[in-house]
Amino acid sequence: MKRRRALKWTLIGVGGGVGAIALGGVGTVGYLWADAKTDTAGKVDFDTPLAIPPLAEAEEDPSGARVFNLEIKAGTTPLKAGRETATWGINGNFLGPTIRAKRGQEVAFSVYNGLDEGTSLHWHGMHLPAVMDGGPHQEVEPGGDWTPQWTINQPAATLWYHPHPHGRTGNHVYRGLAGMFIVDDEESEALPLPKTYGVDDVPLIVQDRKFHDDNQFDDKSPFMSMQGVLGDHIMVNGTLGPYFDVTTRLVRLRLLNGSVSRLYNFGFADGRPFSLVATDGGLLPSAWETDRIQLSPGERVEIVVAFEPGETAVLRSHPADEGYEGPLGRVNGAEDLLDIIEFRAAGTLADDTAIPEAMGAAPDLDPADAVEERSFSLSGFSQINGESMDAGRIDFGVREGTVEVWEVSNADGYMHNFHVHDVQFQVVSVDGDEPPERLRGWKDTVQLVPKRKYRLAMRFADYTDPNLPYMYHCHILAHEDTGMMGQFVVLGEGEEIGAVPAPAHSHG
Repeated sequence: MKRRRALKWTLIGVGGGVGAIALGGVGTVGYLWADAKTDTAGKVDFDTPLAIPPLAEAEEDPSGARVFNLEIKAGTTPLKAGRETATWGINGNFLGPTIRAKRGQEVAFSVYNGLDEGTSLHWHGMHLPAVMDGGPHQEVEPGGDWTPQWTINQPAATLWYHPHPHGRTGNHVYRGLAGMFIVDDEESEALPLPKTYGVDDVPLIVQDRKFHDDNQFDDKSPFMSMQGVLGDHIMVNGTLGPYFDVTTRLVRLRLLNGSVSRLYNFGFADGRPFSLVATDGGLLPSAWETDRIQLSPGERVEIVVAFEPGETAVLRSHPADEGYEGPLGRVNGAEDLLDIIEFRAAGTLADDTAIPEAMGAAPDLDPADAVEERSFSLSGFSQINGESMDAGRIDFGVREGTVEVWEVSNADGYMHNFHVHDVQFQVVSVDGDEPPERLRGWKDTVQLVPKRKYRLAMRFADYTDPNLPYMYHCHILAHEDTGMMGQFVVLGEGEEIGAVPAPAHSHG
């Protein structure tokens, strides 16, 4: 696979993501423009079995809580032929185990930081108290422990976990700290959907990487990138060139865009349709058939794909359907065509699962019930509403038990998205219109197409804390790390915003 070259261009007068591009080095504009696109279609040797992350083991403590022991550590991993790659991992050298728990269960974690700098684990998509959230205010110092505990209280969904240290989230995720967190419930378990983990219910953590010649991760951004690093190698569950042996007619794929900046527009090379059955926050009321699903960093979906005996099929990322404005999309991955994973169907396939007509509950928030409406405008690399993140500033408080509507927009031509901690939200409208099918389920992260307004309804329930905040931010991690983030607290009756403690900054 060819490597993306750093583009020797000079950007003049950037405004709204569109600027005049002048030649600043050797060669021609045409050559540099052609070289800005990465195309690996048909060029990947799918020669490595897909690694399936192990399910994290848990013990039951005297209170009945399920206790997971997680050790964050540095190591090396044989990702390519030759020298092993320096990586970080959780209970291993790269990535982490899949945590699985059921609604109503009490879960507890013993998180040990074996690195030489501070880090954290944030439970992305989880509804839980702010003190357990794993954001910038819960950083774990080197050699330290963190013991969050809470009761799972949300519908079945595909969530994930990753670090959230202030200013260093992208670096820590890129080194390898990430894993899935699957929530089950009785309703989902009763459905005939594929549900055998690693057989017909398959986690796919999709991430991109660049490598130096010595097989070490290259985290330098291309010269013209407005998003951060864009890799020309795609890994799934830490596997380069993965293939998966299909043994059932229907396969459920839990797709996570675990990249720090890259957008994926998933679809099969042969154009076959598949059924979208779940978004970030859980199962849809009914499946939606499509042949493309676009995910920005942090978003998840569950899709069900049908296979025929003996066939092979390649999952690709196609050029973006939307999300960029002006000529800079090309140098930020908008036109890339990337092979992801090959599926190899056996000669005989089991056929004992189905997609039911009815699955989850539809989002049911009424914007008319909102007690507050807020507006958020994301711009540049580091600002929301003209301000950058201040760890000591709580931007606002919301009242527990109330519904709010947040209108969020991308004010420039760069790619942004928007993630809110603690809640799953309902996309009420996009530019005043009904949201597209892919945004009609519960969401915690949404891509922001430039110049469109997204109205998001959300209810703040159960947990209050006037001092410890939750985050809202762009999940393009280069943007988050440079300040495109804010903080809010959930207040009980009579409570007022308190004094937020500054995050730790443990660098070893």
